[in-house]
Amino acid sequence: MTDTTTLHPRPRLTRDRWFDLNGPWQFAHDDADAGLMARWQVEGPFERTITVPFAPETELSGIHETGFHPVLWYRRTFETPALLPGEHLLIHFGAVDYRARVWVNGDLVAMHEGGNTPFSADITASLRPDGEQVVVVRAEDSPTDIMQPRGKQDWLPDPHNIWYHRTSGIWQSVWLEPVPAVHITEFQLTPDIATNSVKVEAMLSGALSGSLWIVLSLRGQRLAAQQVAIEGSAFETTIAIPAAQNGVHRNDLYWTPERPNLIDVNASLLDATGAVVDHVDSYFGLRTAAVAHGRFLLNDKPYYVRSVLEQGYWPQSNLTAPTPDALRREVELIKSLGFNAVRIHQKVEDPRFHYWADHLGLLVWGEMANAYGFSPDAVARFTREWLDVVKRDRSHPCVVTWVPLNESWGVSDIALRADQQDYARALYRLTKALDPSRPVVSNDGWELVSSDIWAIHDYTHYPEQIIERFGSKEAVAATLRGVDPLRRRVVLDTGHIADQPVMITEFGGLSLAPKAGEAWHGYATASDADEYFQMVKGLFDAIYACPEVSGFCYTQITDTLQETNGLLDANREPKLPVEKLREVIGQLSRAIPSEANEAARKKGVQQSGGQKVE
Repeated sequence: MTDTTTLHPRPRLTRDRWFDLNGPWQFAHDDADAGLMARWQVEGPFERTITVPFAPETELSGIHETGFHPVLWYRRTFETPALLPGEHLLIHFGAVDYRARVWVNGDLVAMHEGGNTPFSADITASLRPDGEQVVVVRAEDSPTDIMQPRGKQDWLPDPHNIWYHRTSGIWQSVWLEPVPAVHITEFQLTPDIATNSVKVEAMLSGALSGSLWIVLSLRGQRLAAQQVAIEGSAFETTIAIPAAQNGVHRNDLYWTPERPNLIDVNASLLDATGAVVDHVDSYFGLRTAAVAHGRFLLNDKPYYVRSVLEQGYWPQSNLTAPTPDALRREVELIKSLGFNAVRIHQKVEDPRFHYWADHLGLLVWGEMANAYGFSPDAVARFTREWLDVVKRDRSHPCVVTWVPLNESWGVSDIALRADQQDYARALYRLTKALDPSRPVVSNDGWELVSSDIWAIHDYTHYPEQIIERFGSKEAVAATLRGVDPLRRRVVLDTGHIADQPVMITEFGGLSLAPKAGEAWHGYATASDADEYFQMVKGLFDAIYACPEVSGFCYTQITDTLQETNGLLDANREPKLPVEKLREVIGQLSRAIPSEANEAARKKGVQQSGGQKVE
């Protein structure tokens, strides 16, 4: 039956009817990789039960086996939902790590590679006329393949350093969706405040001679309506929003974290007679994201980015949120601490996280899970998947920056090798070609090539060192042309240094003293809560005293396994009172340098205590 209590797994493009396939599935490991030859897709030894969408490494899956199991099999039955005459039935997978094959009643209906991106299949022709239908999934995820985009999933048997337990197989929602024979498959919305309009791009499952009727509304009030002729399977149009022409009303229309106004979109696909063929609901935010004159711009105004690093990892469920509501709670927690942005780190987050960031008001830096090796195969695999990531998320208003690479992961010799530099430049240019509406960071952290933002990682816990490196134009210029504390060059394309904004996109990493015998990783540690607060405050005060810095990203929001440097513990409990943290983090006066800030910079910030971690 249609799930009316759970947020749609693809909330930016919805139809009224969808049927949840999460829950108990039959399951089997296939360590000998014998299942294909033994035709498990027809009849297999599925003796165990797993709870989808939780990976078998997790407690909530009911399996909870973290060892190396490169091949996994899933099976479940379902009743065919009632279909209208001429309707087709799609099966959707939010994400399966890493390669997947899907059979319905023994027919191969889908093959997909890429552990972070969705895929679908039309299963209509494989349905039996009555009785139960059977879906079988084979997932292949090599635990040691460093050419595979894997993010922070460890390639060793047990988590070490900053890497975590693996997330294999199905780890996002599975659902069914009845659709017309010709239906909307893609629906992209790109706003433009310069013209107060939105560009609509759509793809259909087949050719149609007809039209699309689009209605835009805000809180139930119609803003615009337009009918567009269609001849074929793809089209685009631009819809003006007259109400936005009046500057008095723009604050009621524009999207910002402080005022996350969302414009609802109802789109009806009509055939040549005017009959409704398909209908989808969507939304967008009337906003732009750009950079100019050394600042990040939101809606063409300087906006100071106060971000936090989000691993998106839970103790009982790894990369999958324990409940859909946990994603909303995560956004609320981040905002409650005074942040206005989040950098999703080495993960492509569940679309429902973006939905809540859209609706509650939180900027998102969209990042890709990186590979660790470099080869032509690694380049091809990563690029294909990154294209799908950008396509999936580029209409979310919360997403304001793209980050394909982090800290030279997968391009470890980029400072010396022209091919790796060309790869990073190509990813930057390719992303701009796919989506010219947002800034792109070529290689967040260091060894940057072409980039819209100079995104620098600095894990010093000495506030005066932040001042020395970023406290003046001269200091920033020297930092960009120099090396970072790890002796890596910050910018490789120094000839391209212009007026890009400078942000400290990883800093902090502070831990409270671990318990005796506890495995932990941090960049500095405090002996008690008071010292911890002073260390956190010292770093934030130092950054806010640097007028050339346009934003930051604190590491990190929660403890994650042995990486115990979160502001919250792994169960989302704050280590300090939220009010104290918010007072330190949410210093709103730093959007534009002030005399007080400049005086603080010149005076310097007193060093806070703490043990240095080499």
